[in-house]
Amino acid sequence: MITLDSPIEAVLGGAAKKVTKVREQLGLRTVGDLLRHFPRTYLPVGELTTLDPALKVGQQVSVVGRVSESRLRSYTDRRTRRTAYRLEVVVATDGPSLRLTYFAPHKGMATHHERRHQVGTVGVFLGKVDSFGGRWQLTNPTMVPLELPDTAAATDRDEAGRAAVAALRNLFPIYRATAGVESWDLQAAIGFALSVLEEPEDPLPPSLREAQQLVGLREAFERVHQADSWGDVTRGMQRFRFDEALVTQLVLARRRAALRGVVAAPRTGVHPDGREGGLLAAFDATLPFELTAGQREVGAQLEADLAADHPMNRLLQGEVGSGKTLVALRAMLRVVDSGGQAVLLAPTEVLAQQHDRSLTRLLGPLAQPGMLGGADEATGVALLTGSMSTAQRRAALLRIASGEAGIVVGTHALLEDNVVFADLGLVVVDEQHRFGVEQRAALTAKAATPPHVLVMTATPIPRTVAMTVFGDLETSVLSELPAGRAPIQTTVVPLADAPRWIDRVWARVREEVEKGHQAYVVCPRISEGTSEQGESDAVDLDEDGEVLPIATGGAGDGSGGGATPAPAAVETTLEQLSGPGGPLHGLRVAALHGRLHPDEKDAVMRGFAAGEIDVLVSTTVIEVGVDVANATTMVLLDADRFGVSQLHQLRGRVGRGGLPGLCLLVTRAQSGTPARERLDAVASTTDGFELSRVDLEQRREGDVLGASQSGYRSSLQTLRVLRDEKTIVAARGAAEDLLATDPDLTGLPRVRAAVAELEASSTASYLEKS
Repeated sequence: MITLDSPIEAVLGGAAKKVTKVREQLGLRTVGDLLRHFPRTYLPVGELTTLDPALKVGQQVSVVGRVSESRLRSYTDRRTRRTAYRLEVVVATDGPSLRLTYFAPHKGMATHHERRHQVGTVGVFLGKVDSFGGRWQLTNPTMVPLELPDTAAATDRDEAGRAAVAALRNLFPIYRATAGVESWDLQAAIGFALSVLEEPEDPLPPSLREAQQLVGLREAFERVHQADSWGDVTRGMQRFRFDEALVTQLVLARRRAALRGVVAAPRTGVHPDGREGGLLAAFDATLPFELTAGQREVGAQLEADLAADHPMNRLLQGEVGSGKTLVALRAMLRVVDSGGQAVLLAPTEVLAQQHDRSLTRLLGPLAQPGMLGGADEATGVALLTGSMSTAQRRAALLRIASGEAGIVVGTHALLEDNVVFADLGLVVVDEQHRFGVEQRAALTAKAATPPHVLVMTATPIPRTVAMTVFGDLETSVLSELPAGRAPIQTTVVPLADAPRWIDRVWARVREEVEKGHQAYVVCPRISEGTSEQGESDAVDLDEDGEVLPIATGGAGDGSGGGATPAPAAVETTLEQLSGPGGPLHGLRVAALHGRLHPDEKDAVMRGFAAGEIDVLVSTTVIEVGVDVANATTMVLLDADRFGVSQLHQLRGRVGRGGLPGLCLLVTRAQSGTPARERLDAVASTTDGFELSRVDLEQRREGDVLGASQSGYRSSLQTLRVLRDEKTIVAARGAAEDLLATDPDLTGLPRVRAAVAELEASSTASYLEKS
């Protein structure tokens, strides 16, 4: 008998070369692997296929059609000078007909093709589509007959047998295949495997299957691979999705339990020497406003987490302007009151400097220890960035190492080996999607005992949403905006449909400036360059001088083809807007980008904040943390070049001073393209979590249990985070129940083996650090 652990050779016919391809190209080594190689789609065999109107040359197609014409022709092969044959077939579909061409080097093969393609034959045709004479065609496609004329039944028993097997089912499965291995090869092997498979041991106990209304393992295989209806497919796949969710949830639950077992220093607000810390209380007493209900609630959650003897690992999601930084500062003060240090890691120097000024301003005398006018409870605030002078760095490092600086703000420079903390108790990561797992781990490793970790974002990236749904992060949400925040109107400016609307954009900016307000103009790159081939070279730099890739989206998924103008650049746009005859000529316009010297960047930002600059033309360096209350308008040029998270963050720079905000998303993307859909979604809502779901739908969930930060690649096989959210939540509850009664899963050996395999994989270290 054949078992799930039997080698795939036991059921896969054909030459050794085919077996090698299945093993190496498809990664299928056992019968179990083969049965978990699920169909990528199904074709209803009782109806002819409707060809996709968006069909493109080179696309793989799978079609149910009926042979309406079949003609065999001979010709002289130019290479061999021998007679060869060409079978020309016309297949009727539910729409345009499809032309098939089969080439045969000898009469025997030609006769074989001719017999299989008699008029009236219904079959599945698989191949790469081409166009000839205005008609779609396939050359040498794979054909699996579903019905054969009576005249063929007696002469071709093999084909008639295949047809009889296929006709038993209403849905014909199509599998992901590879060169030299057809979908039919896999279908035949799977059908044979199911016919000889020894009853497999079901890894899930009957009680769990009954509670979750799941079919048994063998039935699930049969429903998926030999489906009579879409209901069969749904019921079968539901079982496998739950299996995958359960194993993943068991891994995460064990990780959470292990994390709770890690000893961390509780930060209760009481100094190790027994003194009651009064820094947080003193700070709260100086606030000129009331905390929102959400800020108080999240603050209580953080205080409870910090007081625990295991590390906090919390995501703080708050809409732009909801007061996340204030909440984080109060948590940092609680840690300082407890005798520890807190560090705020920012993605750019502009943001780090902004945080440094903001925290120092908020704290006032509480940030001036030992100084005239400083408060008795005061603690130091230290800034560390890559562009600081040697003397400045040395002074900052000394304050950090001695513990004089209870609060430390910095960029990637904090990750360097020579940065030593006296007692690191809390790591706050601002805009965590800008940092990789390794970078966060490098910072937390600087603590003597595992520190508490708080990550903040206004729009979770897809992986963060995925991990939130999977329950790997404790989540706090700030949805309430503080008093004084005005609504932001977001409008898409579609230049592909209305190119003259750009004139109105600049007129609108000028109107706001004439009212005494200020505006941002954001470009996807710094300058226009020319590569050796003379093509446009998009160049942008981050705040540490590293080259940043320009996000694809405008020409790539929204232009509809054809020549596309180069993306807007800061330097060119500044000249076009403010030069003689420019739409903003006469206004005070300045540039801000990553190539500027840090002192120059700081001077520009200070000038804009002081109202000395009317319009700031910038890259995304102003994405987070920049707070200018008088800025009411933002124009995003080539907005389709930015991701959903960036767009949401950028527009949050306006409407911060009680004045209504306006965000104009200028794009050349065509209507109906993914790029336009992305922009339309951003324009339709200011809900960060809703936008993260849009991002997730477009980019997928990333490598949920792997090192990919976001998009395209996913370690999930059957699960999709949004579609299967209920399944994932149910699996989390089931995982917790199983571990409560059987922590080592000794009663479920196959489940335990799957969990151990996932834990031992290359994702394990990633889970440890994330």
